[in-house]
Amino acid sequence: MSAALCLLERGYNVVLLDAHRVGWGASGRNGGQLGSGQRLDQSDLEAAYGMEQAMALWKLAENAKQLVSQLIEQHNIDCDYVPGIIHADHKPGFASSTKAYVEKLTGLYNYKEIEYIDRPALGALIGSDAYYCGSVDRGSGHLHPLKYVLGLANAATNAGLHLYERSEVVGVSASADNKRVVVKTAAGQVTAQQVLLGCNGYLGNLQPKVAAHVMPINNYIIATEPLPQSLYETILPENMAVADSRFVVNYFRKSADRRLLFGGRESYGYQFPEDIKSFVRTAMLAIYPQLDKTKIDYGWGGTLAITMNRMPYLKTVAPNVVSASGYSGHGVGMATLAGRLAAESMAGNLERFDVLSQLRHRKFPGGVALRSPLMKLGMLYYMLRDRL
Repeated sequence: MSAALCLLERGYNVVLLDAHRVGWGASGRNGGQLGSGQRLDQSDLEAAYGMEQAMALWKLAENAKQLVSQLIEQHNIDCDYVPGIIHADHKPGFASSTKAYVEKLTGLYNYKEIEYIDRPALGALIGSDAYYCGSVDRGSGHLHPLKYVLGLANAATNAGLHLYERSEVVGVSASADNKRVVVKTAAGQVTAQQVLLGCNGYLGNLQPKVAAHVMPINNYIIATEPLPQSLYETILPENMAVADSRFVVNYFRKSADRRLLFGGRESYGYQFPEDIKSFVRTAMLAIYPQLDKTKIDYGWGGTLAITMNRMPYLKTVAPNVVSASGYSGHGVGMATLAGRLAAESMAGNLERFDVLSQLRHRKFPGGVALRSPLMKLGMLYYMLRDRL
């Protein structure tokens, strides 16, 4: 939707094909956190790519937050945006590295919206003593993701988008004259000058080169019943969101209708647990035991996509075909920006697109057939390490 809106603003004729309904996938079901930086922290990016490229990647991530805010304001999207994300450390030994990282961001990167907080301050902000220290980033925030993507869809449709829902793409190939691209569905086809694949975790085998580098995983969220005043006031009293330091991240926030939304746990392939509510509730109660008697009204899962290095995978994968995916849980901002970068590249401006497209990516070991079981083994190791 972000790419479509950008291209429409440039005067292009844009067709968007969606296998389901707008926002049916990760765009509508995610945790709603609009974080700072990339999925990897700046220290890791500096080590992997050098300071100049790490700084460029930081600036892109800041651009992503600014773009989301701009789109919300420009198109009057009512999506319950609230500033503030807490990054909570689940081990006391993380304190020194968290302090150092905050100092790096406020100094070297001149990012003044973040501060280190100790255990008492953290406990007051979260309403739990489950964490030891952390940081507060008031330059980030959280929103209602489905309202956001539907707002983008409404803006794009008003700008002239030709939207076809329930139109699953089954093939993408060059036209007979090799000058255009033919996109086929079960009921028809579109012939285009250029094509963007924005499928993320739902790509399947539509583009094997992307599938080798981008793997679907499932994550889960539960929603409590509306909290009584006593719990509502003491849990996340400043209404910030939280993401913790576990490798399989717990993330949570309050909704506009006074529920706690709690996300975590993972699985692979396209099958979800039979009882998502119980699957996630255990993790929630480890942080908020005071919710033991609170009813869980809803539980749902969604499929996102990760890469080996947890950085977005933006590539030109065939003549006149661009793919953007692999946001690794950082998609509210980065997918919005990736759409804009893909649109810029399709219009002939590759400067910002190449900052991401030139990143080094490794294929998942075992190929498409074995990547899920191998990844599951690896994740079991990290889940055990989280508990030590």
